[in-house]
Amino acid sequence: MDIQDIKNRFGIIGGSPLLNRAIDTARQVAPTDMSVLITGESGSGKEVFSHIIHQMSTRKHGAFIAVNCGAIPEGTIDSELFGHEKGSFTGAHEARKGYFEVANGGTIFLDEVAELPLGTQARLLRILESGEYLRVGSSKVQKTDVRIIAATNVDVYNRVKSGKFREDLYYRLNTVPLRIPALHERKEDIYLLFRKFAADFSDKYRSPGIQLEPEAIQILSNYSWPGNVRQLKNIAEQICVLEKDRNVSAQALLNYIPNEQANNLPMTINGSSKEDFSERDILYKVLFDMKKDMMELKKLVAEIIQNGGNTSHIMADNPQYINQLYQEVDLPNNHEATLTIKHPTQNAPTDYNYAHDVEEVEESLSLIDKESDLIKKALKKHKGKRKFAAQELGISERTLYRKIKELNL
Repeated sequence: MDIQDIKNRFGIIGGSPLLNRAIDTARQVAPTDMSVLITGESGSGKEVFSHIIHQMSTRKHGAFIAVNCGAIPEGTIDSELFGHEKGSFTGAHEARKGYFEVANGGTIFLDEVAELPLGTQARLLRILESGEYLRVGSSKVQKTDVRIIAATNVDVYNRVKSGKFREDLYYRLNTVPLRIPALHERKEDIYLLFRKFAADFSDKYRSPGIQLEPEAIQILSNYSWPGNVRQLKNIAEQICVLEKDRNVSAQALLNYIPNEQANNLPMTINGSSKEDFSERDILYKVLFDMKKDMMELKKLVAEIIQNGGNTSHIMADNPQYINQLYQEVDLPNNHEATLTIKHPTQNAPTDYNYAHDVEEVEESLSLIDKESDLIKKALKKHKGKRKFAAQELGISERTLYRKIKELNL
């Protein structure tokens, strides 16, 4: 069976090279019993490819069970997949077979496999390695012969690095990777799909056919389609039901397509997470701002002392910084506010030279010293409790622990 025959049999529309490559990969791997990990954005048609693999395999006469791992609560997913014995937990009034027992000799499709709890991942790994599993509440080893096809719309390897997915299970599932292209990667297929959906819905609702004007076709093809084929199908259905003018203009089409600019989410910088960015860069910014303020204050105080308390020209030479220091104070409109300096008593020597007696202390400009000082103050304030000290500093407790070790605090 060639690629076009597969498209006709499973209702796949499009001629994109990326789509054809995915179909060809599914066709080649289908006769084997190898595990397949299907990746692709939500709504791109991953489940259709699981049916292709099952129907073209030697297990096509066996059961095919699709399981949405993200839709099953963590407390019951082991029972759903592996079954349970009577009385094994509250509400278990009788023994029940799990999906792996029911699908023996067939295929199980695990959608959103990255959402599986770590304990369930260990059970799944054992099935992949030996075909053995235990019912919940039982010590009797069960055997099953099931082919596993998994799918996910997230980067599983990133979850492996963050400790949320087992690395050994990832490599067992990813024996054959199968990537489904997103709709925006196959723009030449968008209008073909729309026409197919529009014709189907016109027949379903017994309404006149839909035609798009050239400008509308251009908008349809250039839209990013974050919801992929599922979103395109929904919009085609909306237009068939709601649009009175069956010749759809560009302006009319924009009423059904969401505004992309309003829905763009902020992106991370150079792949860094928001937490990493705020912990490091914001702390350094605070330290630099503190250093700048201290230097400016030292400069002002030194000038005041050298001029014997005369602040008039200082106010004139540094209006921007003075206003910053007193931005919450209502200064007179003529901006002639002055600083009051208390002079020494009359008994003090008249030839006392303030400028010569001012000892200038060299401030440490080391970021490590500043960082160490802030951490010490936060720990002292919260009596050594790292959790509250980390909250005070605006960093995670793990980062604080690492900093304490690095700085030997």
